[in-house]
Amino acid sequence: MTSFGYFLSSEEFTPAQLLDQARKAADAGFTRLAISDHFHPWNDAQGNSPLVWSMIGALSQTVDLPVTTLVTCPTMRLHPAVTAQAAATSSRLLDGRFALGVGTGEALNEHILGDRWPSFDERADMLEEAVEVMRALFTGRQVSHRGTHYTVDNARLYTAPHGRLPVHVSGFGPKAAELAGRIGDGFVTMGPDEEAIGRFRDAGGGGKPVIGGLKVCWGEDRDKAVDTAHRLWPNEHLPGELAQLLPTPAHFEQASRLVTREEVSAAVPCGDDVEEHLEAVRGYVDAGFDEVYVGQIGPEQDAFFAAARDKLLPALGS
Repeated sequence: MTSFGYFLSSEEFTPAQLLDQARKAADAGFTRLAISDHFHPWNDAQGNSPLVWSMIGALSQTVDLPVTTLVTCPTMRLHPAVTAQAAATSSRLLDGRFALGVGTGEALNEHILGDRWPSFDERADMLEEAVEVMRALFTGRQVSHRGTHYTVDNARLYTAPHGRLPVHVSGFGPKAAELAGRIGDGFVTMGPDEEAIGRFRDAGGGGKPVIGGLKVCWGEDRDKAVDTAHRLWPNEHLPGELAQLLPTPAHFEQASRLVTREEVSAAVPCGDDVEEHLEAVRGYVDAGFDEVYVGQIGPEQDAFFAAARDKLLPALGS
């Protein structure tokens, strides 16, 4: 049975706003939280980028819901040993209700130290080695590792995770879906792509959870909601690999000028038509997703949570 969570967008909201949304999500009946990990927002209109690990610590003291990162890149901006320590502490703070979603990252966040931005194949190799390192450290035993991309010298997590810490792997193409099936405890993909899920299953993902999500813009005035979604999140509709390759918010703003208001209107559930929102979410359910996270774009958070509590979640059987 699919469970429904709320997606906390670190790119769009302040730390205080994210904590308030977490409380309201729990009160509305959402059973999980996901949170993004960004150093930069996608554009200046979004305007935020709090450190995800600080936010998870605060969330652990705010609500009792499970928390998943969607997603963290443990390969460049943070060494996998440091990411493992942060994830293990998060697991302890959440009494085992933490899952680490990981991916190959975007130049937007990972270029900041001046490192070369590798090809996808190299980034995938880095991610596979990083997951190996982190899982070794999660045991609480002393670890030394000398691999192609990372060195770890006599490291030990004295604060190890609370039980098993799942590592879910993100993927948006055939190679990434197969990598997730091979090394992941679950598969993170944002669209209801049944072909990608099939590749994940065939590559070793049988019986493992599929996790994804979508953004919506609930509001009484659909035209106003479309304007809000187009202003804040046009980057979600850029084609191909641009999201992985462009290095700064300014570059995304330039590219997003090609995204029309009509494209956003067709792709994002906007307004207060319950069936429009339910149809979008049910697409994930029908595709076989185990966890679906919904994020509300813009300032109408209270109206969205009221609609989720009274209309959307009951209609979804949650």
